[in-house]
Amino acid sequence: MSAFAYALAVFILASAVATALFRDVLSTIIVFGAYSLGMAILYTFLLAPDVAMTEAAIGAGVTTLLLLLTIARTARPSTDHLFERVDVPAVVAVGALVVVLTATVLPEMYELGSTTTPVWSNEDVTQHYIENTYEQTGIHNAVSAVLAAYRGFDTFGEAVVVFAAGISTLLALNREVFA
Repeated sequence: MSAFAYALAVFILASAVATALFRDVLSTIIVFGAYSLGMAILYTFLLAPDVAMTEAAIGAGVTTLLLLLTIARTARPSTDHLFERVDVPAVVAVGALVVVLTATVLPEMYELGSTTTPVWSNEDVTQHYIENTYEQTGIHNAVSAVLAAYRGFDTFGEAVVVFAAGISTLLALNREVFA
């Protein structure tokens, strides 16, 4: 992995830890939005633009907006004691989980673009999509064909979720404007 990917991973981990440790609600929401944006950038770097767009729209956009609207309509707690109490056993447990996951996942990860990944090593499936996509779907781009035709119901479900989140946000904003 490149230095950019490592820096992005450090940023994501730091923002996740900050989200868990901050006691000020506004600070937590802002850092959580930055975390979601970092995840969207990571998904883009890993060549998953559909997941990146969903994370950016829902995680960094709609969720952050809804949380900000919520604290605007409710009382904000005092920020006098931001780090008054840290749950040490919880921090140790999370740290141990991160160490275990890192030790088990990193050795099994494939290099980005490697042809030894299970997807590329199963030539029957890969070649089927590459050779038959246009004839079966009429779509020139193989990725778009897989998302729109072969995984049509799944993609439709994702589109419904994004649409529902957009409508919910518009309704929340409309209530906020006319309240």
